[in-house]
Amino acid sequence: MESAMMVGVSPAIESIRVDIAQAARCDAKVLITGESGAGKEIVAQLIHATSRRNRSPLVTVNCAALTETLLETELFGHVRGSFTGAYRDRAGAFELADRGTVFLDEVGEMTPRMQGLLLRFLETGEIQRVGSDRRQTRVDVRIIAATNRVLLESVAEKKFREDLYYRLNVIHLSVPPLRDRPDDIPLLFDHFLKQFSHQYHTPAPVLTEDVREMLLRHSWPGNVRELRNMAERLVVHPPHKAIGMADIRMHSASTKPPADDERPARPSAVDEKWVALTTGHESFWSVVYAPFMSRDLTRDDVRTLVRMGLENTAGNYKILVELFNMRPDDYKRFLGFLRKYHCHIPFQQFRCAEVSSVARSTATRPPARIPVSAA
Repeated sequence: MESAMMVGVSPAIESIRVDIAQAARCDAKVLITGESGAGKEIVAQLIHATSRRNRSPLVTVNCAALTETLLETELFGHVRGSFTGAYRDRAGAFELADRGTVFLDEVGEMTPRMQGLLLRFLETGEIQRVGSDRRQTRVDVRIIAATNRVLLESVAEKKFREDLYYRLNVIHLSVPPLRDRPDDIPLLFDHFLKQFSHQYHTPAPVLTEDVREMLLRHSWPGNVRELRNMAERLVVHPPHKAIGMADIRMHSASTKPPADDERPARPSAVDEKWVALTTGHESFWSVVYAPFMSRDLTRDDVRTLVRMGLENTAGNYKILVELFNMRPDDYKRFLGFLRKYHCHIPFQQFRCAEVSSVARSTATRPPARIPVSAA
């Protein structure tokens, strides 16, 4: 695995480095907060790498990408025959990381039942594999959790257990978004260009000054991950000349953020994805599926987008496939994805609505030609 490193010279990054060093000196639980793509996993890796546990594994579990049943198995393991497909005993993350660290990414997406199971583990250190009638030996694991949610708001809304929140929030590290540390953008971009140039055995691209100015003006809603992806794209598809403005593809030509009292409210991730789907005519697989699998979107985000789509298609999933710019033969794959990750929404509640003008204008075929009964 590539060694983690924190690139930057901004005061915010220097503060994070101090916090990482302090967290690495003890075994207390750590809660890392910040927007998606800001670098929470890098912080977790650095805490583990500089702690006394660095000779033992760091096991990462994405709580947002797994259903409740799969997440329980991933954390606690299972015994042979406990469910269909369980052909052998399997150790979970807590066993595999004994004397090491478990990083629970997007812990705010856990269901109430899983929150209860995690709380019990934190209190006792005991694990019980799925399907087993006895508890296994206690394990010695340090827990580092991360979330892009404001967990206190989730606590107030009764979506996250208050006792679990205080169990996890012994040491709190907040990773600032990239737009709040513009001094780090040139260093990070050059770092990624060199990294990918070495990986793909190609010369590092040269940037013109107007491009470097644009990098500073862009708001980077995807944070460091967006910056990294852009650097990789420029290395993989070099224009064989100095990179100019025409070679840069950004979702928005935003300027440098104004002062806090002048800054308009940023559109939510769901709003941005909806516009990309219905106005930008981008595919669901690139706009929603890929960010979801890379932990940039949550199950709630996907459900919200599906709900918005069904409201515009009168509950018709086949029209929704067209609205989201997928091929007709993607229908079964689309429904399979939604059901696998518990994002499927019953269509009956939307059948009283008419197909909106958005669906009519974005569908490949007129909705009237598709039977409304097909779902």
